[in-house]
Amino acid sequence: MRLIIAEKPSLARAIAEALPERARRDNGALHAGDTVVTWCLGHLLEQAPPEAYDAADKSWRLDRLPIVPATFRHVPRPKARGQLAVIRRLLKRADSVVHAGDPDREGQLLVQEVIEYLGYRGPVKRLLVSDLNRPAVKKALSGLADNADFAPLYRAARARSQADWLYGINLTRAWTLTGRQAGHHGVLSVGRVQTPVLGLIVRRDAAIRAFVPYPFYPLWVDVAVAGGELRAWWAPDERHRLDDRGRLLERAPADALAEALPGREGQVTRLARQEKRQAAPLPYSLSALQVDAARRYGFSAKAVLDTCQALYERHRLITYPRSDCRYLPEAHLTDAQKTLGGACRTDSTLSGWLGGADFRLRSKAWNDKKVGAHHALAPSGKAPDFDRLSATEARVFRLIARNLLAQFYPPLVTLDVRAELTIAGDTFRAGGQQVLDPGWKPLFSRREEAPPLPPLQEGEACRALAAGVEARETRPPEPFTDASLIKAMMNIGRYVEDPDVKRTLRETDGLGTEATRAGIIETLVARGYLVRRQKALRASRLGAALIGALPEAVATPERTALWEQRLSAIAERRDDDGAFQQALVEDLRGLLAQRDAGRLRQSLQSAQGEAAPDGGGKPRRPRRRRRSSR
Repeated sequence: MRLIIAEKPSLARAIAEALPERARRDNGALHAGDTVVTWCLGHLLEQAPPEAYDAADKSWRLDRLPIVPATFRHVPRPKARGQLAVIRRLLKRADSVVHAGDPDREGQLLVQEVIEYLGYRGPVKRLLVSDLNRPAVKKALSGLADNADFAPLYRAARARSQADWLYGINLTRAWTLTGRQAGHHGVLSVGRVQTPVLGLIVRRDAAIRAFVPYPFYPLWVDVAVAGGELRAWWAPDERHRLDDRGRLLERAPADALAEALPGREGQVTRLARQEKRQAAPLPYSLSALQVDAARRYGFSAKAVLDTCQALYERHRLITYPRSDCRYLPEAHLTDAQKTLGGACRTDSTLSGWLGGADFRLRSKAWNDKKVGAHHALAPSGKAPDFDRLSATEARVFRLIARNLLAQFYPPLVTLDVRAELTIAGDTFRAGGQQVLDPGWKPLFSRREEAPPLPPLQEGEACRALAAGVEARETRPPEPFTDASLIKAMMNIGRYVEDPDVKRTLRETDGLGTEATRAGIIETLVARGYLVRRQKALRASRLGAALIGALPEAVATPERTALWEQRLSAIAERRDDDGAFQQALVEDLRGLLAQRDAGRLRQSLQSAQGEAAPDGGGKPRRPRRRRRSSR
């Protein structure tokens, strides 16, 4: 008997449907001739708690840190015991096993740790499926690889899992116990990813609080030219007091010029025209979809993730959603018209866009070299029944279909015009944009970014009609929202200075992964470190206090980059997972030595931030112990 172990039930069903013989379901598995397909439910196992290694570590004590197991162990997750028993029973009967985890680092870990935990020692093949469509799964089944080829990837995934355990367990215990000394009796959770994310928000909130606005005074002038009228803006020179962006800081010169301008003659002294061609936005990765859906509809990152999972698993309307890729396999291009025909025919908006698509076009989205473990999100080709979709599901599905449809529209072609005018010896600037071909743009928005200027000729005369001065004020940075925080996590390299670290963070998934970013945000909210204020995400007093008390290296994203460098090297056989863990333990010892109850007490008392919904963010007084009556 051949046993295929899939990462999740939806993948198991897709595999079973692609097998030659019809499958029947029986007790946690699908039987199809001499092949049985079973499944995990995400991670069936978790790292054993510290007390599993030494009973003395059930109590949290500073003198026991750092806790470093000699050999890591796993225990079943509470709700996974039943399915784990099914896999154990089937493994005993199996002549061979096929590992069908997702084709990435975590997918390799998730299934392989189960195979090893249950003690199977027979041959194992590797099935790589990134698309649940039957033809794609059948093709994958015909090209099984040897699972031994993926051993370095597994070691890298295992090293990451163990390192996160060491980091989280030891630092959370250390700062929680230090918090008790400082008068706070809740758990102070610290994690390699969640804490730098919290640090981003704490620092942004601090920048907003510290921001001191100042006024500036732009001057506009309405100008008549041969072909019509335009509005231009004064470009004051260095004779005036300006900020670093060239904005005028004193009103008097602007008022004097505005009064003198009406009726004055001038000339168009410089004219620049540039035709621009802009290709359609690429199909979505999960994070890119979360950013767009948050901006357009106000959906939280978790709501988008949950919706995509429903569209993928329950409705089977889209491909695998937890993807960090925005490109599609070249082989999908030939079926794109059929796929979109099925996806769009039951919706008037989508079918209207489908009618305008030109399937002779080929965008840069089709690129095998840029497709990794997963490809971009796309419709599966199944016709949606919108009566069975929630309003959120329908909106998210339309976004995914729209971005694929846009690949079959021509580029947006615009003519950008920049004009410089000289009136009364001063320089004024105007800009406009003329749409030559709207291309894909009507699928996204019909709003003009910059109205066109009237026809202009360099050297032609102009005359000032009216002028005015506006009193504006500089604005603080915007608070993070779900959309901007996800984008910041995707592009975390922008928030670090070291060029090597920047490069590593650009080459990796950034901070967190497609599958975890939404959960990280929700975890920080659930633990009282973040508070939602309408669309804004703000740090609570407790969250700000924790960041203020931690070593800077814990609250910034550089560590993720350094880990990713070594984990990539392990996956490529250029580094050793044991050496990686040894270096981490040394790092932990240095961080643990920096804990300071006085600093934490001061931070808890002085931190600024939002009050958590449950009143969190304020240090609680330690409870008095009752004396025994005996």
